[in-house]
Amino acid sequence: MKFDDLVQDDIVILDVSGKIMGGEETTMFHGKIHEYITQNKKNFVIDLAKVDWMNSIGLGMLISAFTTVKNSGGRLVLTNITKIESVLTITRLITVFEHFDSREEAIKSFK
Repeated sequence: MKFDDLVQDDIVILDVSGKIMGGEETTMFHGKIHEYITQNKKNFVIDLAKVDWMNSIGLGMLISAFTTVKNSGGRLVLTNITKIESVLTITRLITVFEHFDSREEAIKSFK
């Protein structure tokens, strides 16, 4: 897994790619979320368009990020979930996460 981060209109966009299956990258991902929350940036879009695969550790990473952001008074949404939609549906997490078809729609949802 790799991820890039950028801030657009005070919204943090985390562009995740590859296979999400835990490891050092997952720790770095959480660290980046905490770093932005410390900077009082609490609105997040996680773009999963370039994710090839996700295991249960990857799901745990998303749940942990969601919980961290929510507990800080922020909001986290997902976009481009097509490749992992079946996993989210089977686990019923599809009902937990707000999700949008495109990054643009996700960003607009904060306005």
